[in-house]
Amino acid sequence: MFPTPIERTARHWQILYRVGLPVALVIWLLPLLAVALTSIRAQGDIIAGNYWGWPTDFHLVQNYTAIFENTPIARYILNSFRVTVPVVIGAVALSCMTGFALGVYRFRGNLLLFFMFVAGNFVPFQILMVPVRDLTLQLGLYNTVTGLALFHIAFQTGFCTLFMRNFIRALPFELIEAARVEGVSEFRIFWHVVLPLMKPAIAALAVLIFTFIWNDYFWALVLTQGAESQPITAGLYSLNGQWVAQWHLVSAGAIVAALPPVAMFFLMQRHFIAGLTLGAVK
Repeated sequence: MFPTPIERTARHWQILYRVGLPVALVIWLLPLLAVALTSIRAQGDIIAGNYWGWPTDFHLVQNYTAIFENTPIARYILNSFRVTVPVVIGAVALSCMTGFALGVYRFRGNLLLFFMFVAGNFVPFQILMVPVRDLTLQLGLYNTVTGLALFHIAFQTGFCTLFMRNFIRALPFELIEAARVEGVSEFRIFWHVVLPLMKPAIAALAVLIFTFIWNDYFWALVLTQGAESQPITAGLYSLNGQWVAQWHLVSAGAIVAALPPVAMFFLMQRHFIAGLTLGAVK
């Protein structure tokens, strides 16, 4: 039923695993290494075709200083925070309440309503491009941070509800029954009994949603334009010049753009792992 641990497999499979794992890791890291090296190259290296070789000259300070002095990358990063932080707060807050309602209460249509939340995650987002764009135009929310954030909150709440509802269903229901016997109101049960137990799940979900929204490119390109509202993922392309692609600046910008979600993960690593593994063992 479960995969056999590698220590219990045949000798040739263990050798293949130990050789193949580092090779696969290096292949996976090659694009990241290329971006890191390109971010410290001089533009002359790129024009000369030196993409994978060792840089002939290191422009670490010059490249990373130039993206802040000559491009609006700081504005793009601020826009990303203005979109991502409200989405994380809004989607997690809504999913905690909907997950509590769907996981604790038994009412007609409970399962159907839950399936509707889940079904939204299976809709290909490409087919929503035109209707969502038209809706934001009608509501006056096109090319605004508010419109992009509201769309992501609505779109991510389905996945977050699935996550939270299943987490709450795994909690001991006797705690809720005991609180009801003591005469505690439903809101106080949610706030003082269930919500403290959900902290690992909230932390894990916050890291996931932060990463999803920060790295979103498709909807940032569809619903925004210009430095006033575009997040960093869509704004990176503007770092290219009109006639020459400044890949050293784009690579430096990509490294800077990747730092916030990486920092978020390491800051919340302990809670993230606890949230994902809670319930794995008794």
